[in-house]
Amino acid sequence: MTLLVAAVIVHDRAADRVLLLQRGPRAKFAQGMWDLPTGKSDPGEPVTETAVRELREETGLVVKAEHLRLAHVVHGGWGVESPNGYLTVVFAAHEWSGEPGNREPGKHSQVRWVPVDALPENFVPSTGGALCHYLTGGPQLSLVRWDS
Repeated sequence: MTLLVAAVIVHDRAADRVLLLQRGPRAKFAQGMWDLPTGKSDPGEPVTETAVRELREETGLVVKAEHLRLAHVVHGGWGVESPNGYLTVVFAAHEWSGEPGNREPGKHSQVRWVPVDALPENFVPSTGGALCHYLTGGPQLSLVRWDS
């Protein structure tokens, strides 16, 4: 079964910055790497609700599902937690409430705003690629790990 994942690009357009998190030393994969707020869909949960829930659980920010905009889709042939492949639906959020913080310190080292012209190089490849495509108006679909 393909794993369904949601990720959220929280884009503060006025300050031209995005909210990122750094995966902690006890993360299941990509320890120490930067990532978007991301998480797996629960059974029976629409992917928009997954995005809303994961963003709130990880950062404390609240966004309404109807304010999410489709930004990118990543279809992976396999992943650490998804040997049968994964589909990550990446949304952009330009409206939210609350102040961001690290709400899951067991999973993440930090959560912080980063200027779009100073993105870290040590980024999870799939979500990092999606973020770059979103910021540059590039393709809206990435295929990952299908050639091996």
